[in-house]
Amino acid sequence: MHVSRFDLNLFVVFDAIYTEGSLTRAAKVLNLTQPAVSHALARLRARLNDPLFVRQGSRMVPTARARAMVSPVRHALGGFQRCLSEEGGFDASEAERTFVLGLRDGLEARLLPALMSQFMDEAPGIKLQSLTVSRRQMATELASGRLDLACDVMLALPEAIEHQVVLEGPLVVLMRESHPLAQGMDLPDYLAAQHVLVSSRREGPGLEDFGLARQGYRRHIRLRCQHYQAALSTVQQTDLLLTMPASLAGQLSDQGLVWKPFPGGLPGLEMHLYWHRDQSADPAHSWLRQRVLAQLEVMQNDIQLSASAV
Repeated sequence: MHVSRFDLNLFVVFDAIYTEGSLTRAAKVLNLTQPAVSHALARLRARLNDPLFVRQGSRMVPTARARAMVSPVRHALGGFQRCLSEEGGFDASEAERTFVLGLRDGLEARLLPALMSQFMDEAPGIKLQSLTVSRRQMATELASGRLDLACDVMLALPEAIEHQVVLEGPLVVLMRESHPLAQGMDLPDYLAAQHVLVSSRREGPGLEDFGLARQGYRRHIRLRCQHYQAALSTVQQTDLLLTMPASLAGQLSDQGLVWKPFPGGLPGLEMHLYWHRDQSADPAHSWLRQRVLAQLEVMQNDIQLSASAV
């Protein structure tokens, strides 16, 4: 089938359905009626001899063929859009768009205020959404366009997911002043103790557990909670230990807690920024990445200052 005999508008509809997961929402995004979107999908299904999307509850779930198509389709559509743009640029002052970021609790508290302060004047039509993404789903979310950027530990992801190190620094262990380990703690002490883990995910390791696992160690998580403030309050009243980035501990922790270096020469914090390579040349996405990276660079400088105090 030659592309000259194919209605390329069907790919625009395909992309909208893939992104929205719904014919109704895709129709709204495209400013079309739902019957028009359904008709376009039917034509595409017939041309490609594949259902492309299967309804599961209220969501249209892509088939294997659709998942294989989405990356090249988006790359092509992005190229067409850049050709239509006068200079292939992005005018943030006029743009109306929502960017979605995958952030951890502590990073969200640092990054979002700085970004929104900048966007309030520079990009009045730009909205941000921050959410937690399963590490197992990160590549899929980035490829589908439902997620623009994610920041997390080093993960084994497909080659299509680009990344760079953005934050590096030491971890510290916090405990109350009356804790039995307040006078001294080595790695066996740390592993024998009970810990609180801060994570908005239902299951899975924390960033500090990745470093432990690479050395063949595993700690005892007694409490798993969603926010550092809850963890800090718990540590003040129990003998649980809390491990967290030194830079974040300096901002959040109150008096009455003892800091200890992450023991045994284990690796500290290393966070990567992730995005799909099809977005690399997109002007809007480049604009977003540049501003996120600039704020993360400021945070990295703060981490280096905190490291000197550990």
